[in-house]
Amino acid sequence: MRCRSWLFENGRKVSINRFLSARLHRRIFMWFGATILITAFAAIATVSAIDRVGNSGWRHEHARAQSFVGLQFQRVWGDPVARDALARVIAEDFDTDLELLDATGRPLARYGQPCRVHPLIAPVPGDRGSLGTVLLCPGRGRSGASLRLALPLLAVAAVLWAASGLISRRLARPLVDLAHVVHEIGAGKLSSRVRLDRHGHGEVGVVAEAVNDMAARIERQIADQRELLAAVSHELRTPLARIRLLTEMARGGGGPSAPVFDDLDREVMEIDALVGDLLASSRIDFAALTLTRLDPAEAAIRALERAGLDPTLLEVVEGTPAFEADATLLARALANLLENARAHAGGAERLRVRPGGPSRVVFEVEDRGPGFADGEETRIFEPFFRRERAQCGESGAERGSLGLGLALCKRIAEAHGGRAFAEGREGGGARVGIELALRPPASAARLRDRPRRA
Repeated sequence: MRCRSWLFENGRKVSINRFLSARLHRRIFMWFGATILITAFAAIATVSAIDRVGNSGWRHEHARAQSFVGLQFQRVWGDPVARDALARVIAEDFDTDLELLDATGRPLARYGQPCRVHPLIAPVPGDRGSLGTVLLCPGRGRSGASLRLALPLLAVAAVLWAASGLISRRLARPLVDLAHVVHEIGAGKLSSRVRLDRHGHGEVGVVAEAVNDMAARIERQIADQRELLAAVSHELRTPLARIRLLTEMARGGGGPSAPVFDDLDREVMEIDALVGDLLASSRIDFAALTLTRLDPAEAAIRALERAGLDPTLLEVVEGTPAFEADATLLARALANLLENARAHAGGAERLRVRPGGPSRVVFEVEDRGPGFADGEETRIFEPFFRRERAQCGESGAERGSLGLGLALCKRIAEAHGGRAFAEGREGGGARVGIELALRPPASAARLRDRPRRA
């Protein structure tokens, strides 16, 4: 059944999807409609202003200028010296190019450059007809009118450009922020939230609040599941300890039941190891790492002692530095590496501790087992991967192995800024280990003071 969310608008029940679609459509229409109206009014006002200047004022001034220039030159037309002086004064004072023509249209004199645009033609009247013609052409001020005409148009274009930018930013920025938060939530960062103080109103605010509520519910559910897993794993250890105590007491009496109790004890130990893996996994999920400074040789010796192996199996390469790690998780990783060698290769031949790459330390277990089939070097670190006994010289699938040990080793190594690796050895056997950073990344270093949850 499809789940739909509802809200009430003006007393009517409408779906959120319809509400958002309608409001967003109306707002986009209003914004762009207002922009279109403003553009139209600006264009009309500009055209009207230009038209008024061109049709009335300019024509009137043009006629007056023709009459004025013609009358001025009429008085001095018969005196070449006075005519020349008047022409020079007009050319300099009005910053124009000026040309004089006689009654037949032949050039008499030119002051400035030849006319390249339509000139102002001023006939010089006489008693018996036209005495000549004066041509006035704009000089340095030639582009002034064009510039004055272009400025309003440029201002209108600037207003439209700025309005378009503001509208695009207003519409796109909330959606970009929302998409970024949704991407982070999808990548596993469930603590990411949309800032409602910026998008607290409107359709984007409604969607942002829904996304925040969804992320909070998912984060709470996952936290509850992890906490339940940690609690169940922790509570299982008490009955397991009692079972082991009972088997020890029963074994002390001897009798034919002793082998049965040995089998029972092995099963209990296997369950205890599985619970330990679950606890370690829960600590990584909770980011409950407690970092301390460790000596690599001491950590390796303790791991061998807990596994019941001879400490002489340890080989420490000179120059291996101390490092920072969670002692409990490191112990679990080393125990799983040694258990993997016991279960699949007849036991560990050597536990080597050596420097790795820059600022790294390596723990690796070597064995003389069957090695790896093609592609198993990476698959053994997958959760629940189980090898077939046929690869180990027996028939049937392995019993009692859920494939969590090496997968947990990989998670522990990555939580400490390192990696897990596996490779074959020359002459047979395998080498499986973990590489840790001497100083874990900042995300792990900040967990020093967090309380342990597991």
